[in-house]
Order: sequence, then structure tokens, then C-alpha cells
Amino acid sequence: MARRRSNRAIVPGSEHGLGILKAQVMRNQGYNVNPERPDLVKYEVARTLGVPLQQGYNGQLSSEDAGKIGGPIGGAMVKELVRMAQQKLAEQRSPH
Repeated sequence: MARRRSNRAIVPGSEHGLGILKAQVMRNQGYNVNPERPDLVKYEVARTLGVPLQQGYNGQLSSEDAGKIGGPIGGAMVKELVRMAQQKLAEQRSPH
């Protein structure tokens, strides 16, 4: 039986920081993001891609369409986290 995915962060208390990261990354991607509700950027992403995402139940949405929305958001966040880690490592290696 497949495990159901949760929209909760694995690390307790990290939700706020992830929201800030999402807002920053998606703003840099050119999306209008409400810093108080960065989770709502998915509706703007969906609209720009022509995906009929609505608030509430979206059972009619295909997995492909859902991936078109979540992929760019999560992918951009992962790329930024990798960039930040690489920068931190470079700073630790360089002499002060």
C-alpha cells in the first residue's frame, strides 16, 4: 500500500522558514507573491500554465497537471537550497 504524502514539513517548526524561501524564490521567478501567504503562489503558477486549479477540492486535476504546478515551485526551491549550501561550503573553505 502506498503511503499518502503529507504537505507538512519533516522538520517541526520549519514551515515558516520554508514559506519565506518559497516567497523569495517565486518572486525571483517573476511571480506576484503575498509574503503573508506564500502557499497561494500555486494558483498564480497554475493560471500562467493554463491549469484549472481552484481553491478546495481538485479531484478532476490530473497528476500531470498537478506536477506542472508543483514541479516549478519545488524545483526552484531545491535549486536555491543547493545554491545556498554551495555558497556556505565555499565560504567555509576560503581563508578569512
